[in-house]
Amino acid sequence: MNNGIIDINFDFTSDTPNYWSDFWKRNNGLGAGANDPDVCSKTLQNYHKLLWSKELPNGEVMKLSAGRGYNYLTWKDFRFGSDSITASFRYNKYRVLLQRVEAVLPNYKLFMENFLKKSYTIGGMIIFPKRFGGINQSRGCNYYIKDRWDLTLECIRKYYLNETSPLYDTLVNDRSFFDLFVDFKGYVDFFYLQDCVSADYSTVSLWLGDGDFKQNPLPQTVDEYLQWINKNLEFVAKRNERIQRECGCEQNVI
Repeated sequence: MNNGIIDINFDFTSDTPNYWSDFWKRNNGLGAGANDPDVCSKTLQNYHKLLWSKELPNGEVMKLSAGRGYNYLTWKDFRFGSDSITASFRYNKYRVLLQRVEAVLPNYKLFMENFLKKSYTIGGMIIFPKRFGGINQSRGCNYYIKDRWDLTLECIRKYYLNETSPLYDTLVNDRSFFDLFVDFKGYVDFFYLQDCVSADYSTVSLWLGDGDFKQNPLPQTVDEYLQWINKNLEFVAKRNERIQRECGCEQNVI
């Protein structure tokens, strides 16, 4: 990769050491990479540095520096980590539904591998402040969020309106980060998330359910699961296209 050039189709699993080695033997047969692209992909780290080093809605200019571990990306007193927007819910406690999905998809493993390769492009990635109990960890552990990006963004929308949500306390702890964007529109525009909200930024486009935070947010049927996967991929594709338009990135044919 040439420094300063972003390929929106670059698959971050491809430069994550041994990611696909024994993939389907890991996670009790549900599949898992040997290493995490969020930590180990140098290309992803550089893309984050290039994309988000720019003027913030509050008028400051964020100039990210790349490091290792806790200092993955830094600016002023902020420490940032990479996080994947997409989720396929390959949890052991979710095994029964995954088996039902596999039963209707003879090429299930190829289906899942293709999902990961497409979702681990820059359109499927974002950064959050890096700290114990931070957004990345909390949105994955919270019963009413379960790593769903649409619900995470709904919590962020509510935060800017000072409305409660399952992630409100976590977001308040990162107030200094969210203040950089002034308001919800500023946050959405900065990270090229417009395809996940309405034209007037008043609502988040939910990929499944009604977002009332009153029930298990995971897909409950095969149809819901496939809908969820498709919505993830549709958003990643649209965000990649938006990043390409806004940044003049490369679009190579996979």
